[in-house]
Amino acid sequence: MPTRNAHAVWEGDLKGGKGTMKFASGAYEGAYSFASRFEDGAGTNPEELIGAAHAGCFSMAFSGALGKAGHTPKRISTNAKVYLEKVGEGFSITKILLNMEAEVPDIEESQFNELAEGAKKNCPVSRALTGVEIDLNAKLVSDSK
Repeated sequence: MPTRNAHAVWEGDLKGGKGTMKFASGAYEGAYSFASRFEDGAGTNPEELIGAAHAGCFSMAFSGALGKAGHTPKRISTNAKVYLEKVGEGFSITKILLNMEAEVPDIEESQFNELAEGAKKNCPVSRALTGVEIDLNAKLVSDSK
């Protein structure tokens, strides 16, 4: 398996400084700052990138679990809400809420939920974040046509 790489540069002090983060693949490069992380400033932040990684990883893991169970999803849409909170003298990611809805033909809701919970527990990003509470709202939707 390949090793994935990312790079970050920070210039200046915590509140007045600025930085950039980028993926080695060139697929993403973005600015971040104190304001984009702890306020509502422009730019990205590490928590947003973790959320994107978790949503993508979970969606792929769920698709794989569905496939192994004989179900091909038409669409899986996942949103990750990452909660950064002050804990003691520092900050911690305390919770990630995955809101997922998927269109999966010919599946019982109980099996859908069971496979979704398994994907939440076993996707590589969830495993990397074992110290964080991870909740899942899973919704089975029917064909939108």
